[in-house]
Amino acid sequence: MTSAVGKVGKVAESLRERVPTLTSMPLPRTVDQRWQAASYPVRELAAPPAGSGLKPVLGDDGPPVVGHALEMMRFGLDFSFSRYEKYGPVSWMGGFGRRIVSLSGPEATQIALVNKDKAFSQEGWKFFIEKFFDRGLMLLDFGEHHLHRRIMQSAFTRERLVGYVGQMGPALRAGVEAWPGSTRPRLYWALKQLTLDVATRVFMDMRSLDDAMRINRAFVNTVRAGTALVRYPVPGGRWSAGLRGRRLLERYFGETLPEKRRAGGDDLFAALCTATTEDGDRFTDADIVNHMIFLMMAAHDTTTITSSAMAYYLAKHPEWQERARAESLALGDDVPDIEALESLETLDLVMKESLRLRAPVPSMARKTTKDTEVLGHFIPEGTLVGVSPTLNHFTPECWTDPMRFDPERFAEPRREDKSHRFAWMPFGGGAHKCIGLHFGSLEVKALMHEMLRTFRWSVPQDYTARWDYVSLPVPADGLPVRLEYR
Repeated sequence: MTSAVGKVGKVAESLRERVPTLTSMPLPRTVDQRWQAASYPVRELAAPPAGSGLKPVLGDDGPPVVGHALEMMRFGLDFSFSRYEKYGPVSWMGGFGRRIVSLSGPEATQIALVNKDKAFSQEGWKFFIEKFFDRGLMLLDFGEHHLHRRIMQSAFTRERLVGYVGQMGPALRAGVEAWPGSTRPRLYWALKQLTLDVATRVFMDMRSLDDAMRINRAFVNTVRAGTALVRYPVPGGRWSAGLRGRRLLERYFGETLPEKRRAGGDDLFAALCTATTEDGDRFTDADIVNHMIFLMMAAHDTTTITSSAMAYYLAKHPEWQERARAESLALGDDVPDIEALESLETLDLVMKESLRLRAPVPSMARKTTKDTEVLGHFIPEGTLVGVSPTLNHFTPECWTDPMRFDPERFAEPRREDKSHRFAWMPFGGGAHKCIGLHFGSLEVKALMHEMLRTFRWSVPQDYTARWDYVSLPVPADGLPVRLEYR
């Protein structure tokens, strides 16, 4: 037996005592009540070792072949709530042809993400996205991850962030001002195109429209391929499109890299080419290509989802839209610098609440490196694990009226996000907490600032967005809004 299982004693008992407080509380329900959980035979994932005092992880396979993958993608929060109410914070389900253990709630997710005994590795991501984001920072483990993160950190210093903000501000202003007023756009798609355009400008200093469109399409295909149910290069399928997108991105970055190393610049690509630790460690050419492909994906997708969620909630709550607009207009007509963006307190509250209600990354994949236990449940070596922030963001013991949009919960003196270390975790946690969280937050605030100073937007009073979880959560209808010049 491993040391993790052998130490069930005091640690496991103390955690077990806290779990009933959470599991005895009914979780909130979303507005989407169309789905009712079907019943499948309950089974044990694996028998705990004799004499260990551990409990088995319970769950079910779901429908044949696809398991619960389709339900999870379509019904998001309702599916997660139902699984939690039936099985508690540690369970397993069938999906993508595998058995996947789900860890939900603050206590369970903390064990996996803090990962004191290194029982959980990033190998879990490889099942989903290795073919498309090979050796991106998120896929690296332990000492290697620490080294790469140290090198990459020099690309996200305060000085670098000041430069990125200086580049993205004018691009965002021009992009937003180009939107036609008095229209009803599908706002998600307008935001996605704009954030992709900004990413190619700020990350790569790419000026060619044709190149940008080609690269953007490749990124879209690689992201969608990660959750393909048919995981083979069938012509016309998402997996095949993702593989083509990866090859195109490798060629582009590989061919551009020598000139970028020579010429330098203020963009992220140039920053990675010159990134060096105090010990002289640098990235190889292959490292730079892999990290650029991953960072481009991570930056534009999460930014689009967050800004879409913020736009939706500001449309549903016009009093908050006007409050945020007043702060933006008070900055004057200059494109805001980093200090100005950081001063927009209302947008900061709205962004945090939007990230709580609609976490851009609803699950983080891990794989166990050895037999281990979570909250007294035995999980064997080699198990695929999904660590989910979704339930944490709605736990009644951490949040007041958790289904309600209430940005003030993040303001002093309430600070409900401090109720537990992992009550609010849209950027993950532990050693793999998002390295670009400050960059992403600044971009989102800059984008929303430009929207607020240029437009007012609204949705019908009875409109409720439905979110599609096929890859990452996006509004299924593209988020139609009424957009009018201010």
